[in-house]
Amino acid sequence: MIEIEIDQGSGFCFGVVNAIESAERELGKNGHLYCLGDLVHNSLEVERLKRLGLKTINHGDFSALKNKTVLLRAHGEPPSTYDLAEKNRIKIIDATCPVVLKLQRRISDCYQEIKNFDIQLVIYGKKGHAEVNGLVGQTSGTAIVIEKFEDLDRLDFSRAIMLFSQTTKPLDGFVEIVGEIKSRMKEGVRFLYFDTICRQVANRLPQIKEFVSKHNWVYFVAGRKSSNGRMLFEECKKSNPNIIFISESSEIKEPLPSAVRRVGICGATSTPKWLMEEVAARIRELNPTGSYQ
Repeated sequence: MIEIEIDQGSGFCFGVVNAIESAERELGKNGHLYCLGDLVHNSLEVERLKRLGLKTINHGDFSALKNKTVLLRAHGEPPSTYDLAEKNRIKIIDATCPVVLKLQRRISDCYQEIKNFDIQLVIYGKKGHAEVNGLVGQTSGTAIVIEKFEDLDRLDFSRAIMLFSQTTKPLDGFVEIVGEIKSRMKEGVRFLYFDTICRQVANRLPQIKEFVSKHNWVYFVAGRKSSNGRMLFEECKKSNPNIIFISESSEIKEPLPSAVRRVGICGATSTPKWLMEEVAARIRELNPTGSYQ
């Protein structure tokens, strides 16, 4: 008997749910809407919204718009985006995640307090990521972005440092970075750090690792652009090497190995539930002689 289980903890976080619902409300009223960047890092969900009338644009497109309505996704935007919207009479539907918005304000306040002092404001995050771009924008582009130990060579450990984190970075990675900076700081130099990681994301990791460890075969479903998905997948592999990364059900080409009895399906905070259900249906299609729970 083959048992297929979809992880109930997988799927959209509340920030993404809010952004999608905001888009659907506007599309329901007007039938069309611009979105600055992919609303969610899942191409199939983006395509679904496109069929409803959502048009994804980049910052170059945005700068050319006038008198339009544009949705800002959960990742957030720098102040320059809002300034341009006001200049071009663009109506903003702001779906920035509340956790990200709180962090933006916190970094902005911190920057205003320290900008005239010899203090380095540092963000632990992925350089070029939409959320990180928005955070750096709160500092007039002066914040230093670090992601791994090699990036720490950009810091001056004889000068004070204030460290924040992108909301979706792994907690253990942040702890390691903090420990490494502490070990390099010159004696008597001030180092302050703030754990600004979203707990819905941070708590996700131990839960999903426990889920994958209970199955002898796992499909991890996420968009190729999802940094959260890639991070979770790599961590899950440590708990179960029999885990396959897929972005859609059609990528499953073969029946399961005959010894497999428990199949798990899980995903990132940008993976829709309907997509994981499609994967379950595909497994049943390719394994017609099995019994399912």
